[in-house]
Amino acid sequence: MNEALLRSLTPSVLGILVRRGADFAAAEDAVQDALVEAIRVWPADPPRDAKGWLVTVAWRKFLDQTRSDSARRRREDLVDEEPPPGPTPDVDDTLQLYFLCTHPSLTPSSAVALTLRAVGGLTTRQIAQAYLVPEATMAQRISRAKRTVSGVRFDQPGDVATVLRVLYLVFNEGYSGDVDLAAEAIRLTRQLAAAIDHPEVAGLLALMLLHHARRAGRTAPDGSLVPLAEQDRRRWDTASIAEGVGILQAALARDRLGEFQVQAAIAALHADAPTAEETDWVQIVEWYDELTRLTDSPVVRLNRAVAVGEADGPRAGLAALAELDDSLPRHTAVAAYLHERDGDLEAAARLYAEAAHKAPNLAERHYLTRQAARLNAGRGR
Repeated sequence: MNEALLRSLTPSVLGILVRRGADFAAAEDAVQDALVEAIRVWPADPPRDAKGWLVTVAWRKFLDQTRSDSARRRREDLVDEEPPPGPTPDVDDTLQLYFLCTHPSLTPSSAVALTLRAVGGLTTRQIAQAYLVPEATMAQRISRAKRTVSGVRFDQPGDVATVLRVLYLVFNEGYSGDVDLAAEAIRLTRQLAAAIDHPEVAGLLALMLLHHARRAGRTAPDGSLVPLAEQDRRRWDTASIAEGVGILQAALARDRLGEFQVQAAIAALHADAPTAEETDWVQIVEWYDELTRLTDSPVVRLNRAVAVGEADGPRAGLAALAELDDSLPRHTAVAAYLHERDGDLEAAARLYAEAAHKAPNLAERHYLTRQAARLNAGRGR
């Protein structure tokens, strides 16, 4: 064993560890441990690069010691943080987490995606469907958002508009998806409405209540989907409808119109109609025009095409639909419905079958498949 060589290499190895970020005392301990290891190992297995060997081993010793110290401090902190015996206070910080995850360092779309994944409990696939993007694209967006916030302090909460968007998407997934999150979204939106005076918060709460009021009528006893026009309106929750309409009217009276208030106004017109035939489709089209002005969303334009088809006839609806990209989700299902209304049953059956293959969930797929089968059976008679 060449002890002189070890002594000569020690200052150089120590300097390398310090330059890599180790504090001097910890680096000195790590180098000493590496020297002890060298004395034990080198006589039987001398390295070809003595300095490189010492740097590698010393750095590994430093990392091991750092991890050990961090784990010990964390255990001590947990003991200090452990609550005292007795009843614990009823604290719900979920809404606060929503605000914290919508950090200003993130773009609004990335903040929404991260919050839905981290706090809302949605899968990457569900979030991708809500954003109308491929799952791989959404996975990359969420990963980038995690990297962005990994080194920032969470002392600057996000803005209300982004939190509202998150709550809206969580509610939609709970309302139409395979995870029941609608009631939780309503609960958190109630908390937000009680905490701040904001017309769009009120608009979102009204929208959620009006949609949720119809939930019992949306499915048949066998679990199959029942479209709005065929729902038993006696199963709708009239108390929730009344509450939603009251909240909406108060918000609209403030003359600070936003997209959630407009969507709630459309939902209120549906809820107000005693039967599907008595729905005020002309006024609904007017509200969709307003919503298009506010959002310029392709999904809004798609829903508007349906409303135009009801108000002005299926040919007018098909003309509005022709202006949209046919790759838009549910575009084919809308086309099938409007073609059926127009009397073109062959095209409608074909489009229903095509839409079934594109359906985002089993309930819609089964419904569209039954529609295609119904038309094909009728044409076969």
